[in-house]
Amino acid sequence: MNENQIQAIKNHTIPLKEVNDFQPLIEEINHQKYVLLGESSHGTSEFYKIRSELTKKLIQEKGFTFIAVEGDWPACQQVNRYIKGYDNEYTNAREVLAAFNRWPTWMWANEEIIRLIEWLKDYNHNLPTDRRIGFYGVDVYSLWESMDEIIKYLEKTNPSSVEAAKKAFACFEPFNREGQMYGVSASFYAEDCHDEVINLLTDIVTNKKKYSSSEEGQLNLEVNAIVTANAENYYRTMVVNDNESWNIRDRHMVEVITKIGSYNGKNAKGIIWEHNTHVGDARATDMADEGLVNVGQLLREQEGQENVYIVGFGTHRGTVIAADSWGVDFKRMIVPPAQKGSWEDLMHEAGNHDKLILFNETIRQHFSSRIGHRAIGVVYDPRYEHFGNYVPSVIAERYDAFIYIDSTTALEPLAVETVFV
Repeated sequence: MNENQIQAIKNHTIPLKEVNDFQPLIEEINHQKYVLLGESSHGTSEFYKIRSELTKKLIQEKGFTFIAVEGDWPACQQVNRYIKGYDNEYTNAREVLAAFNRWPTWMWANEEIIRLIEWLKDYNHNLPTDRRIGFYGVDVYSLWESMDEIIKYLEKTNPSSVEAAKKAFACFEPFNREGQMYGVSASFYAEDCHDEVINLLTDIVTNKKKYSSSEEGQLNLEVNAIVTANAENYYRTMVVNDNESWNIRDRHMVEVITKIGSYNGKNAKGIIWEHNTHVGDARATDMADEGLVNVGQLLREQEGQENVYIVGFGTHRGTVIAADSWGVDFKRMIVPPAQKGSWEDLMHEAGNHDKLILFNETIRQHFSSRIGHRAIGVVYDPRYEHFGNYVPSVIAERYDAFIYIDSTTALEPLAVETVFV
């Protein structure tokens, strides 16, 4: 079985030696509304660099209008404002990335992303304001930061609403900005703030016409309110049900992506940067056996599979930035050779070079069985990866294309003052 798959990989992959070798992938993307670009770790330099080059091509050649990433909305808004020229608070991208100070900072405060941010700013400079490319964070973790942003916005635009917002947020004060503490209190002692944030969200959505739409103020307010409501639900749920908290998070990301698309009009087209475990259709993995959904699945179901294009990424060996446990300092770690019989191992056995495979109907039939597919998170222990870092997947159903880099290197984090939460 493995020998047949190895031969199929040899027959159907495209060697990758330079940027132009990705052109067959770009040519596959025409009418799709969303292109999802994955990664098998949050700390690999090559994944960031390749996604940056693909993103530029999709913007220039295919008319994509915004980027949505697995990051916090408030921090990503600093990047968005910088590249769109909304303010002059920052003089360069390196300064902007200091906004990504909540652990794991290295996901966005890194050297590799700087060039893309500066390119986006230069590209936007010659475009009308309403056609400038956006950069948005769609994750759920920024509960307190989003509450802060709502208060600041209302103080500037609608002071009469500030007291109501502060009253709603006062419910969270005893928890010292710690999601885990709030989750325990809400789950076990029924001391939650659910009604307060839902009432505030309802009020903001109902009265959204009152708020300024200049410099995306209305979108910013609405999404921060959505983050607040969904983050409250996430933290309340995660203590007692890991699977449901995962689903809350991925449904939230799709909700925000959809909100961004709707705000940017009927011609909006989004490029989504997230981990493979979020973008690769969960129905093609053992995640589905546990009742888990993810962004790739939900967008395919919502938009139609023909309107969503998913690209997975993987590597055989190398180095990576990750941490020993949640909330501690990062390290540069060795990524050992992939597990025998895994997808990454087969790609390596088919030739120890970088390669691209496009899963058209003819090729899919060769990769119709489940196979282990490596996934490295922000917490990683290479010694034990064979016990928990491989997701059984039908690769050709999980993705529309796959980019394989045989040997990869750790990305370069920036020095920022980290908030550990």
